[in-house]
Amino acid sequence: MKCVDLFAGCGGLSRGFENAGFDVVAAFEYWEPSINVYKENFTHPIFKQDLTNEVESIEKIKAYTPDLIMGGPPCQDFSSAGKRDITQGRADLTYHFANIVCAIKPNWFVMENVEQIKKSHILTDVIEQFSHTGYGLTSVILDASFCGVPQSRTRFFLIGHLNDKHNQLTGTLKKNLAEKQMTIRDYLGDKLQVELYYRHPRNYNRRGVFTIDEPSPTVRGVNRPVPKGYKLNTCDPENADLTKIRPLTTIERSYIQTFPSDFRFPGTKTNLEQMIGNAVPVNLGTFIANAIKEYSAHGAIKTSLFDETLPFELPNVSLNRMG
Repeated sequence: MKCVDLFAGCGGLSRGFENAGFDVVAAFEYWEPSINVYKENFTHPIFKQDLTNEVESIEKIKAYTPDLIMGGPPCQDFSSAGKRDITQGRADLTYHFANIVCAIKPNWFVMENVEQIKKSHILTDVIEQFSHTGYGLTSVILDASFCGVPQSRTRFFLIGHLNDKHNQLTGTLKKNLAEKQMTIRDYLGDKLQVELYYRHPRNYNRRGVFTIDEPSPTVRGVNRPVPKGYKLNTCDPENADLTKIRPLTTIERSYIQTFPSDFRFPGTKTNLEQMIGNAVPVNLGTFIANAIKEYSAHGAIKTSLFDETLPFELPNVSLNRMG
């Protein structure tokens, strides 16, 4: 399958699909620092493109005759880490993604976002648009720690297959989940050479110290040092020695996002932290790609979760092994 990656960032989704055997032929992104990193790690072209210019974008993308268009329209307006204000403008990029997909009509599309998008009318709008265009839709919220990623990171995916029924991938996605969450030690062993590390909490009612024998909390776009005067929270591991605890480095955070150790990250620390935090974990991309590949080869795995013949509605569930 030939794939084009929109809002490609530094390439987490692209690398994930490549690892599953897909042919990523082009990528489109507007932020120069991400483009520079992407160019360092892929042989296919990435174009600096304002995807709000739909007419120009559609013509450029159509030239690659993609079988699949994927992308994660920037999600800050929906994110729990932001102000959750969908009037700020970035949420409109979800509309642009949908307009581009529906104009080109690839056989498949994959759209990734934060789970808070479920509360927005914008998602309802684009679901209606995709359905009217003829896509059978599967939506799912996945916890990355059940998908080969040592990180508790929940993300929303909307997957479309042209001229198909709804919810066709649900059974395959559910079947492929791991039985338990992946810990940092499961994935990296002792590579980090720490047992405990610091991740700055959003407020001091939350813990800030974590062990490598659990999944990492969500990697965010900022990475702060242990503040002076930080006192252990009741949720922190007991008897932790704060004088020996540090935050993970930029590159270590890329490992938690399952970027390979040979992935090159040129650029400033601030920009790299942001793009790594915003990236789709590589192995989560591979998990989605493998489900599409398995369905394409063998068809749907039947599930009683949803009725595939009814008008598409968002399932009010997350797929993980915990519920």
